[in-house]
Amino acid sequence: MPNHVSCDKRLRQEKKRSARNHYVKMTINTLSKKMRSDISIEEKQGLLTEVYSQLDKAAKNHIIHKRTASRRKARLSAFFNAQKAAKQEKK
Repeated sequence: MPNHVSCDKRLRQEKKRSARNHYVKMTINTLSKKMRSDISIEEKQGLLTEVYSQLDKAAKNHIIHKRTASRRKARLSAFFNAQKAAKQEKK
């Protein structure tokens, strides 16, 4: 246990922030997994904008680094475009 009040407050703040950051990161991971699951291209298109939004918000609030967000967005869009191209070739 901390001996100073300020240290006790710091622990409380870190606990709240850690929980909030964990929730945001898990939300991003869940959305990314949904993107890679077996759903239709139209659903993936809608999901892609949602993932972009969550990544941008997380980067803005310094939960993840802005380059990490950019890299994840690039990889997801490359995956989506490959899926879309494969779907069009089958037709």
